Amino acid sequence: MFVPKLEKLMGIEVYATSSLGIGGAIRQFVEDFIVEEVLVNGSKAQVYPVKDYGEIEDAKKERYLLCVLIKRNWDTFRAIREIANQLNINSGRVQIAGIKDAKAVTAQHITIEDVTPKEVKKIKVGDIKVRPLGYFRSKLSSCFLLGNNFHVTIRAVNHSKTTIKKRLAETLKELKTIGGVPNFFGHQRFGTTRPITHLVGKAIVQGNFEKAAMLFLAKPSPFEHPESREAREQLHSTQDFEKALKIFPKQLHYERLMLKHLAKKPKDFVGAFRRLPPKLRQLFPQAYQAYLFNKFLSRRIACGLPLNRVEAGDYIVNVERSGLPMVKMYNVVSAQKLGEFNQGVKKGRMRLALPIIGFKQSTSQGVQGEIEKEILKEEGITPEQFKISLMPEISAKGE
Repeated sequence: MFVPKLEKLMGIEVYATSSLGIGGAIRQFVEDFIVEEVLVNGSKAQVYPVKDYGEIEDAKKERYLLCVLIKRNWDTFRAIREIANQLNINSGRVQIAGIKDAKAVTAQHITIEDVTPKEVKKIKVGDIKVRPLGYFRSKLSSCFLLGNNFHVTIRAVNHSKTTIKKRLAETLKELKTIGGVPNFFGHQRFGTTRPITHLVGKAIVQGNFEKAAMLFLAKPSPFEHPESREAREQLHSTQDFEKALKIFPKQLHYERLMLKHLAKKPKDFVGAFRRLPPKLRQLFPQAYQAYLFNKFLSRRIACGLPLNRVEAGDYIVNVERSGLPMVKMYNVVSAQKLGEFNQGVKKGRMRLALPIIGFKQSTSQGVQGEIEKEILKEEGITPEQFKISLMPEISAKGE
């Protein structure tokens, strides 16, 4: 089946199913894409909560206040920065479990350090709501994230209900046969309107911060606003950071932070990246890791290797009832225990795993390992390069 060029750029090179789709269009309106976060403790962030959260007892006050952030058409980092501004605190005191789509209506958990519910309730920002839930034992991180519930509206489907039902049934049948949906990293990880995050990440991993900066600042996208595209094109042709600072639109906040630095120090590209929030900087090598993972998975499918069985040399993880992998509970499948491991997969206690390459995470072994090594060779990358000497704090150890 034909794979769009945009997805190939993200390392998604194959589809697991061959059945016909239903057509149509998503994200015609912001409300067509709703994301609601779920934490491992069962807490669900809701866009339209069915009940009021009530008052929070001061007697149970802890350092971190757990809240639900509901935003419409807001980038996660921009929203956090605006909340921090309203509370007159550093944005580092606002923590998240995961980044949510910008062009969507999303509900997610945040913790805010050393603030009261009364202060939070005074926040007034257009298309943003912050609802206190209660005090929390520690600050949020990705360790607390179970997953997300998605509500996606598909418009302009030009088929009868009978045809739609038939095609959906065919697709579900194929997915059941192969053991589920291949767990590719999606568009959000790479940038929805300008998918260049992984390209910036690769340049950083290779130690080329000048190339990384020019990709981030000056590589245009046909999907972004014409004003932004023209500003990037002009910077690409002139390399004039001072002039670029004057014409880059105000909404390109992070680009402007880097340009302010480069206008004064045109050769200090590492320093320019340090102007960005730490969490944003970490996304660059992480996006490149995701790209490599997608390539590994695509090539496995293309080579006809199974997803619902393991082969000798594959990584395998034990999973909880929720389907999430247990922390550090993985093995390399040996030929002697192949049958035993595949029984675990069949019973839903285990799952095939592919590595997220980093300086502490090597490739698989066996046939899958050869696939991964071939891709790394094509990319000109080694796992050790994810230890970034010029910016150690964004080094990626892998998993």
